[in-house]
Amino acid sequence: MAGRWRSAGCLQRHLGLFTRYKINSGQARVTDFVRYSTQVEERKSFYQSEHIELQKTVKKLIDTEINPYIEEWEASGRWPAHKIMKKFGDAGLLGITKPVEYGGLGLDYKYQTAFGEAMGYVHALGVVMGVGVQTDVATPALAKFGSDYLKREFLVPSITGDVVGCLGVSEPNAGSDVAGLMTSARRQGDDLIINGQKLWITNAWSADWICLLCNTNQGPPHKNKSLVIVPMKSPGVHLTKLIDKLGMRSSDTGQIFFDEVRVPAKNIVGEEGKGFIYQMHGFQPERILLSVMGLKPSELCIQETIKYTRERKAFGKSILDNQRVHFRLAELETEVECLRSLIYRSVDLYVRGEDATKLVSMCKLKAGRLAREVTDACLQFWGGMGFTNEVLVSRWYRDLRLLSIGGGADEIMLNVICKYMGTLPMPVK
Repeated sequence: MAGRWRSAGCLQRHLGLFTRYKINSGQARVTDFVRYSTQVEERKSFYQSEHIELQKTVKKLIDTEINPYIEEWEASGRWPAHKIMKKFGDAGLLGITKPVEYGGLGLDYKYQTAFGEAMGYVHALGVVMGVGVQTDVATPALAKFGSDYLKREFLVPSITGDVVGCLGVSEPNAGSDVAGLMTSARRQGDDLIINGQKLWITNAWSADWICLLCNTNQGPPHKNKSLVIVPMKSPGVHLTKLIDKLGMRSSDTGQIFFDEVRVPAKNIVGEEGKGFIYQMHGFQPERILLSVMGLKPSELCIQETIKYTRERKAFGKSILDNQRVHFRLAELETEVECLRSLIYRSVDLYVRGEDATKLVSMCKLKAGRLAREVTDACLQFWGGMGFTNEVLVSRWYRDLRLLSIGGGADEIMLNVICKYMGTLPMPVK
């Protein structure tokens, strides 16, 4: 496993990995309208030198393997998931928190947070979503509760980047209401026969396997569900369409039907009937990822707007010289730094093994709302140029809108926060 990180101590011993990917300054340019420095900032109050080196490695990969090709992927509605996953797998970046015995690095979630924040340098968040599903959405329950067989069959190649995974929870009539999903699996000997459908599945068209949440018995809705690993090439698995989305356009999002799909019952992750609980645990790293995904784009959006408004003249002076503009940008920058502090605090709590659900929900809520506020305000200052697809500000405006919907809508986050505050009305019996 030469050249890959195995522990925090090994980070410094494998510094050769950091020089494998050379930055070409010309490759960072996406359009003639937007240019910015993408140097990783050292936030030493939270990250240590190992975290910062990891971020530099991620940034170099982004500059050489992703950003030069973003425009092509955005236009086609697909990104080359297998090719890019393999690049990240070879660099040891797909199993940062996963067990060492299965090829992971065995590091704590602060390293994963550092990774997620650095991924914000990607010029299209659809790619970030695709990689994030592999690291923080499809694999956490498998890594924590899966059998040795499942881990070796599906987790190990996912960490190396040889296969692509996805998660199947949402359905046409069960998005936020996870307990109400209808996809089911019945027993037939040593097998499960699966019927149903899933919608809004990230990586659907690229995935080799799906971690599927489905009903496996007739019990109460919170106790009748299991997570089941289903190979996507199984007979009866049908992809119907590549969903045309407002944003995250390079991410392949699909609808999947399951028609009498047969898989071994040993593909159940952990205990049968515990799938709902496992998935609720899995939402925490997913929501941290989604929160941190918004940090760097929001920050860059402000920086790019400062550059543009400083150069753009109207009524005899730069747009930036208007007090309304520079005051508003100062307010937005302040809000971004407040969100960063909340995220870092949540991660510290999560790493210590304490219940971070309330703070993580606050992060997710704030990240989604602030991303909308930042991109909307900044786009306004770009005027007509902001309404084109020629600048990154408009893409951030479209891409970041998902943060208030995916992985738990704002209303669900508010519901969770109210529950912890003790203000949620008791259900009528």
